[in-house]
Amino acid sequence: MTNAPILIRYHQPGEGARLGLLRGDTVHDVSQAFASLAEFFRDSCGVVERAIAAVTAAADASSRRFPAGELDNAPAPDLPHWLPPLDEQEVWAAGVTYLDSRKARQEEAVDGGDVYARVYSAERPEIFFKASAKNTVGHLDAAGFRADSSWNVPEPELALVVNPAMEMLGFTIGNDMSSREIEGENPLYLPQAKVYTASCAIGPGILLAPSDEWLDTTIRLAIRREGAEVFSDSVSTDQIKRSIPELIDYLGRSNTYPGGAILLTGTAIVPPAEFTLLPDDVVSISIDGIGTLQNRVREV
Repeated sequence: MTNAPILIRYHQPGEGARLGLLRGDTVHDVSQAFASLAEFFRDSCGVVERAIAAVTAAADASSRRFPAGELDNAPAPDLPHWLPPLDEQEVWAAGVTYLDSRKARQEEAVDGGDVYARVYSAERPEIFFKASAKNTVGHLDAAGFRADSSWNVPEPELALVVNPAMEMLGFTIGNDMSSREIEGENPLYLPQAKVYTASCAIGPGILLAPSDEWLDTTIRLAIRREGAEVFSDSVSTDQIKRSIPELIDYLGRSNTYPGGAILLTGTAIVPPAEFTLLPDDVVSISIDGIGTLQNRVREV
């Protein structure tokens, strides 16, 4: 499964957003087959494998190929660069899906956090809106943390990618930037803790692997400050409590996603209580088979 193709969005100066298929270290432009991610997502409804075959064939036929390293630039209109792999899609998030996450939320909560213990074992998972495209950044762009919070952390997560028919298209990497201070003060402040400018990072691309089984892989987080590593940790995806069909089922209940959706699936990597992000820290999240999502952080 981890040898599946990776679909990316990128910016080309003078042309704007384009689609490409990443194979190894080479990008194959496929914009001639699909003008946007939303178009690909909609065309895949009911025929996911056929749609993936079509984008793969477009990559085979493409005469426009270049090293992926050409995109390794901070976003600027006159430079090619990575874009987040979403256009019309909303980003949602599932919370307290790992035991370690439940423990961390209870520790930060001023009232003991019994609500987190209950949702971890409840039939219905916690699912909340995280970001639209305007608040989402891609690989090598700057992610944001709240200026009115003194305790801010990244949350590295495996993300599910679904089409408008709520069918799995694949996986990507997400960073659910969060204020532990604000959410810990009162769980009802969760939208303020998690939804703000540049609060979500997604990328570098979508692993086209439409499976109902979790990737057998490891999520790794590393944070560097002035060139030195100040925190790192990892977790296996086999620690996720919920199943993929279960999370997608609840995401789709009483809701529609005309362009598809991305669902962050929770975190088990929690920096210690004395840690908070500072401006210009570099956050790197790596998942075998997908790649690395790297973002410098800034105060917003």
